[in-house]
Amino acid sequence: MSNAVDRAQLEEANAEFYAAFEAGDLDRMGAVWAEGPYAAAVTCVHPGWSMLRGRDEVLRSWALIMANTSYIQFVLTDVRTDVYGDQAVVTCKENILTADEDSDAGFLAGGSIVASNVFVRAGGEWRLLLHHGSPILNGAEEE
Repeated sequence: MSNAVDRAQLEEANAEFYAAFEAGDLDRMGAVWAEGPYAAAVTCVHPGWSMLRGRDEVLRSWALIMANTSYIQFVLTDVRTDVYGDQAVVTCKENILTADEDSDAGFLAGGSIVASNVFVRAGGEWRLLLHHGSPILNGAEEE
């Protein structure tokens, strides 16, 4: 498989991770993450959380987050993809817009997170093995 095809498929898999979150679709989110022999190695670090290990624990966390997120939208910038055979790394900046339906004003909030997403090719498809998101603190980018 050519490197350009690998990168295109990897970028599509990475985009699907964010699309599943935006849609609040746990089935789509589950289809993104690695399973089978990789299930125990699945790892996720949500911003401000402790490390979660194992596919079941990670997907439970997404179910909780989705149940408590009325609206979220991602604009990814500084996306970089690196393919190493059957493993790949995507790094990016997540520019996030969220809304609170419980607020009379429909409160909107924004923020930025830097993310590292590690994928493994399993059954010919890129599947997410590790997601690590870290908040960017105000002023940290300027330093």
